[in-house]
Amino acid sequence: MSSPPFRADHVGSLLRPPELLAARAAFDRGELTAGALREVEDHHIIDAVRLQESVGLQSITDGEYRRVIYFSHFPAAVSGFTEMEMPRTFRDDRGRELRYTGAVVTGKLRRQRGIATEEFLYVRSLTERTPKVTLPSPTQQVTLRWREGVSDRAYPDRDELHEDVVRVYREELNELGRLGCTYVQLDDVTLGLLCDENQRAQMLAAGEDLDQVLERHIRLVNESLMGRPAGMVIAMHICRGNNQGRWLGEGGYEAISDQIFEGLRIDAFFLEYDTPRAGSFEPLARMPREKRVVLGLVSSKTPELEPADDLVRRLEEASRYFPIERLAISPQCGFASTAPGNPLTPADQEAKLRLVAAVAERVWG
Repeated sequence: MSSPPFRADHVGSLLRPPELLAARAAFDRGELTAGALREVEDHHIIDAVRLQESVGLQSITDGEYRRVIYFSHFPAAVSGFTEMEMPRTFRDDRGRELRYTGAVVTGKLRRQRGIATEEFLYVRSLTERTPKVTLPSPTQQVTLRWREGVSDRAYPDRDELHEDVVRVYREELNELGRLGCTYVQLDDVTLGLLCDENQRAQMLAAGEDLDQVLERHIRLVNESLMGRPAGMVIAMHICRGNNQGRWLGEGGYEAISDQIFEGLRIDAFFLEYDTPRAGSFEPLARMPREKRVVLGLVSSKTPELEPADDLVRRLEEASRYFPIERLAISPQCGFASTAPGNPLTPADQEAKLRLVAAVAERVWG
């Protein structure tokens, strides 16, 4: 495909080199200036761009090297957030849990400067291929960033929060469009958690109407994208959480597919299908045929390299439910949604990206 998403694509983040991690730690300790940190980031972003080009990718990111976590550029540019410990925990196949901190809404949300604009401009200066901008989904600002007894002091009326979130995203997308950005990916954990039976049970126990929750999420995203620049492709990555090889939720897409596939006014979905926890391909039959689907068949959580024949077979299986000409392949998530990264080596990461490109060439030519 000559326009995004591409047959071989990726979610965005890459493993941070040790020198970059050390520079960030020195900056956090007050031992390195912001300018010196940026010089280190710039140097390694050049290498990240060259890696993506060398393995055959057409969509290029900065590896999210300027971020501590995939969404940290958002509260850094938007007022109204405070860092706090989060109530959810990540877990892995062995049941080990990991707690984390994140931004919580504690004041009025106002876009004070560009969220991803500087990242975009730097990547564009380094490549002739298509820069991809990644942003946390609007839904996360009203769910994962919300805490009862805290956020409601700033927003006793949740509709006002909805309006402010919409304004922030419209301002950012309009500026990105003015700068020439044509490819934006929204990373959405909220919808992924609505696939998880335990999460759904908790929400039902709290008195939530899950159909209404989905409708509110869809409306928020659609209103945030209203008036987006012409020619800008919007994709959404539906994530189940990704933190050092651990995840937040599991479950197939049946619970949400009827509403979101048709309802969200986006161009493409990045869907995680790397483990049996993702369920079957059957929900793809509900996907409107004008949309594109990027199947995350290659795990970014583990070093084991998937056999190419297995990936081809899975693409053929998916094509029974959605046309093969509208499909693409990618890793299921980023390799480092948080700065420490997943338990893989740079060589593992490169091998997986090369595998994605090789399978795409084999299937689509």
